[in-house]
Amino acid sequence: MLGYGWAGIFRKFLVDSPYMWWPNNLIQVSLFRALHDVEVRSKGGLTRLQFFLVVFVSSFAYSIVPNYFFPSVTALSFVCWVWKDSVTAQIIGAGRGGLGIGSFALDWSTVASFLQSPLATPAFAVINIMVGFVIVVYILLPIAYWSNSYEARRFPIISSHVFTDDGEKYDVSRVLNYTTFEFNQQGYDGYSKINLSVFFVYSYGLSFATLAATMSHVVIFHGRTIWQQAISAVQDKFSDVHYRLMKKNYEPVPQWWFYTLLTIVIGLAMLPCEGFGRQLQLPYWGVLLAIGLALFFTLPIGVIMATTNQQLGLNVIAELIIGYIYSGKPLANVVFKTYGYISTAQAILFLQDFKLGHYMKIPPKSMFVVQLVGTVIASSVYFGTAWWLLTTVKHICDPSKLPEGSPWTCPADDIFYNASIIWGVVGPLRMFGRLGLYSKMNYFFLIGILAPFPVWVLSRIFPEQNWIKLINMPLIIGGSGALPAARVVNYWCWGVVGMFFNFVVYRRFKGWWARHNYILSAGLDAGVAFMAILCYFTLQMSGINGPSWWGAQLDDHCPLASCPTAPGIEVEGCPVFQY
Repeated sequence: MLGYGWAGIFRKFLVDSPYMWWPNNLIQVSLFRALHDVEVRSKGGLTRLQFFLVVFVSSFAYSIVPNYFFPSVTALSFVCWVWKDSVTAQIIGAGRGGLGIGSFALDWSTVASFLQSPLATPAFAVINIMVGFVIVVYILLPIAYWSNSYEARRFPIISSHVFTDDGEKYDVSRVLNYTTFEFNQQGYDGYSKINLSVFFVYSYGLSFATLAATMSHVVIFHGRTIWQQAISAVQDKFSDVHYRLMKKNYEPVPQWWFYTLLTIVIGLAMLPCEGFGRQLQLPYWGVLLAIGLALFFTLPIGVIMATTNQQLGLNVIAELIIGYIYSGKPLANVVFKTYGYISTAQAILFLQDFKLGHYMKIPPKSMFVVQLVGTVIASSVYFGTAWWLLTTVKHICDPSKLPEGSPWTCPADDIFYNASIIWGVVGPLRMFGRLGLYSKMNYFFLIGILAPFPVWVLSRIFPEQNWIKLINMPLIIGGSGALPAARVVNYWCWGVVGMFFNFVVYRRFKGWWARHNYILSAGLDAGVAFMAILCYFTLQMSGINGPSWWGAQLDDHCPLASCPTAPGIEVEGCPVFQY
């Protein structure tokens, strides 16, 4: 609900402005037009609604394969199957835990689950992201790993977990007082510093750089436009057709609605922090600081999302700030991260929906009320569902104890948990400060601030070369930002599909692309979603996870990809390399 406040403050810039077009909304607009427009079918062809239904039914029918019969098609890594006993080969070929050379998938959810639909992402954004991904995963990461940067070979090459100096999983209970949920300095001194996989180390550095690059990119490339929009917003002089029609036909949502809601919700946000015996650890000033952080970053993050379909997160900077100010308190770190980062993400979703209403000419007041009611209902359902799953699914979020084919592996939540250890329990001072192993990662802030300037200079020197302005440094630097929750195979599938449809098909079959591209994406998404729901309520809810065979594992069968390659490091299930 906090996000509604930020959305209300910045809607003039991110909704009314014709320059903020929100690519993902084009899927929804195309679907709504297909469902509601009266269209005459051409001879030998299909109407858009018929095309949607064909895609939906096909996607729905096929999705039983990755959902139930053959989950392994979510990542097929042939290199691992050929070299079954080689750690190096599996590191190179694993699509889920390695570099993913030769890995691919036959599942739409692998394509679109982490990076939004590639069909809705503009070709220039796909290129920027894939360039950044290739640079990080195939240049920076191999060099860092095989040169043993930060003792990289003691740990998996790509992992979101935390480790001891000898490569074992970190036992958090030894550095956390479970009575007070605070950092145990004595236990930490007698145990081990926290070690990260080399990719996880550089992913944090790249997160620092991405956030800094976002700010400088928005200022130097969009600063003048935003200033002009601010003047236009005050004078109410936007001139595009959508804005004129909305202004002519409907009353806007009064600004005081947003401010009143924001004031009420800020008060409600403080209640659980100050109440319940302060079990959440975060004091009232921490809530206000998180709110200020969200307010500051919503506009630049919104500009990037509205023009590229890629959302950059505040999670790392939120954890860093509260980790320095209020170290040793993991619950405070998580709560601060939620109020700062998640409220910004909700604001972006709310603005995106408002832009959809802008395109579809939905009365703004009706849109606001429906979203408000929907949010209350949805939040209650989410909470109830989460509580139900946590209390009924045995070993939920613990892949080592779950049955084969179980979907309850929780990759994103696993990262959230490990981040609470890094930033909340041990704290950034002992990770990225003078007491930690990774203090050099702070230089990435400087790299990020400076990165957009060469592109800006080139665009001024060669103004006739429009392609230069399409180089987006926040996207390039943050190209691999969805890893390690996403996997390398997700990126390759997403990039290939995105380039095929938004570059090849767009150029050669522009008429087909304009008519069917976004409807194709909607049909694929809907088919996967409905089959997932059907599979759960009819099969998985009863503990039926598919036939017992090799392909029933939600895995790419590369068990050695997570093994260390440093001599003398012993990890269960892995060979020990000799000195």
